[in-house]
Amino acid sequence: MARFLRRALEGVLDADELQMAVSAFDQMGDIAVIRIPESLYDRRHEIGEALLSSIKVVRGVFCQMSDVSGEYRTRILERIAGEGGTVTEYRENGCRFVIDVERVFFTPRLSTERARVAGLVEPGDIVLNMFGGAGPYSIQAARRTRCTVYSIDANPEATALCARNAGLNRLAGEVVAITGDAMGSRALVPCECNRTIMPLPERSAEFAAAAVRATKDGGTIHYYSHIHADRKQDAAGLAGVEAVGAIPCSSEVLRTRLVRAVGPRYYQTVADVRISK
Repeated sequence: MARFLRRALEGVLDADELQMAVSAFDQMGDIAVIRIPESLYDRRHEIGEALLSSIKVVRGVFCQMSDVSGEYRTRILERIAGEGGTVTEYRENGCRFVIDVERVFFTPRLSTERARVAGLVEPGDIVLNMFGGAGPYSIQAARRTRCTVYSIDANPEATALCARNAGLNRLAGEVVAITGDAMGSRALVPCECNRTIMPLPERSAEFAAAAVRATKDGGTIHYYSHIHADRKQDAAGLAGVEAVGAIPCSSEVLRTRLVRAVGPRYYQTVADVRISK
């Protein structure tokens, strides 16, 4: 993506401006989202038009105007080229998703991790997704395996899209979209779950006790976190240490993984943890 973006902007930005430009962008369906530094903001329409002309399937380019924030983890976008709104259809790992890239949290950068977790779900499993969004983890698991996934999100627009997306895909199992606070997960689902997914790394420690309450003895929690590490190769190991320290019961780390870099010496990680309670 970074190399493609540089090629797209050559001839639009000079060498110094190219050095200031962001290193990548996200494409979701027929929408592209790019972050532009303040120093280049007045060139945003030129940048957007260059990107639009370089990706034939894209009909709208949006500049991200704010960080992802708030209870619903949303962001403010400005269309800088093309046409249309922020709703698009996105395909990932054989599944279809209708997403609103401004009003519901979504990132395409977790495609590999979502496929990995879906591959661990076994027939008959009861799965809890504490921060389900538009359903990318939940639907991929239920498409692959006969299971029941309870997909919780505080944002009613997210759970509406999750329910819609479940209907767009031929599922082997079932996805139940629930609007609610993940802190009360145990009260929102009818039974303890075999597997609990916690894809909100910046707040996992806060919700660890709720995850334990919702997960049966011997069940697995996928505990995501943001880890500072001077060396990239240390991040996954530190993820296991953090997870065990945060989960308020006896636990065993089954595996850890570096999911992606999110900043200088800052990484999103996951620890798959079996609990005993």
